[in-house]
Amino acid sequence: MSITSKELAKILNLSPAAVSMALNNKPGVSTATRKLVIETADRYGYDFSRLEKKHNIKGTIYFIIYRKHGAVVGDTPFFSALSDGIAQGCKKADYKMRISYIYEDERNVAEQLEEIQYSDCVGMIVLGTEMQPEDLKPFLALPLPFVLLDTYFETISCNYILINNVQGAYLAASHLISRTKKQPGYLHSAYPIGNFAERNSGFFKAVRAHGMASSKSIVHLLTPSMDGAYADMKEILENIENKEELAPCYFADNDLIAMGAMKAFKEAGFRIPQDIAIVGFDNLPFSKVIEPSLTTIHVPKQYMGEMAAARLIELLCDPSASPIKIEIGTTLIERRSSQQTLSVALQGSALL
Repeated sequence: MSITSKELAKILNLSPAAVSMALNNKPGVSTATRKLVIETADRYGYDFSRLEKKHNIKGTIYFIIYRKHGAVVGDTPFFSALSDGIAQGCKKADYKMRISYIYEDERNVAEQLEEIQYSDCVGMIVLGTEMQPEDLKPFLALPLPFVLLDTYFETISCNYILINNVQGAYLAASHLISRTKKQPGYLHSAYPIGNFAERNSGFFKAVRAHGMASSKSIVHLLTPSMDGAYADMKEILENIENKEELAPCYFADNDLIAMGAMKAFKEAGFRIPQDIAIVGFDNLPFSKVIEPSLTTIHVPKQYMGEMAAARLIELLCDPSASPIKIEIGTTLIERRSSQQTLSVALQGSALL
């Protein structure tokens, strides 16, 4: 019977992880250690045929979904589309793709990553939507390449693939202003998410570009989920003293916030878009079927996933490649929730 990798580790006084990396030609051990492990394995009759079978496959790329508070990252169409794009990109290049969740509130993140590191993982695509800069430290310590998806940190140099959030929010706010000729309000996430901070910047940039004062835009902080936004908006509406505390139109940080708020507005007797026009962000599938259908910012989610996979594969081929940031452009999808000017005009014609 041939010697096992664990037995090799005991003989060499190395960790099983170091022996595994050396045998599988993975980064994380020195050239001298790798040579020592291979020579010792050969001397003790290690069965190298099992490694040859593995080498027929380029390896597995892990899609790491980092969950901090779970308010945004979950089983939604947005993240399903990202996953489909990553899977497609991996398949084209003959890599396997596996999804793994990292939960901040469970055992140490480094321990969770260690299990992945010493598996068949060759690189990672990390969904960083809910991450803060300090959350990236365990990933930076890994001897594996990774791409950070759906967020960006100015202070950390690594490879980023993300939405052009500033552009999207600018388009949304500009659309509301041009359609209603009024100062837009903002349904802003109550959770500190990097994407939403960038959308905040794009929204107010558009407000100022149209000659309006940022301080005059009414802002409501809402939970970034449909049920949460509905409950928060309903409470706000129950406590307002007059309609002047509401804006005639709103940009929402995402479609879930927009749809939750729309439900609360409609229950309170407001007509959409005649009384309040709304624009969301993400173009989720159900934004087409709600009543009225939601004007929103389209994000090419599957393409983002494909780009993340392509960049990681480039890093696997050239580990010394300089870090890059790729922003994916957005487009406005106009539907009925923002057609305030048109709706009012049609109503006036019907009365004649």
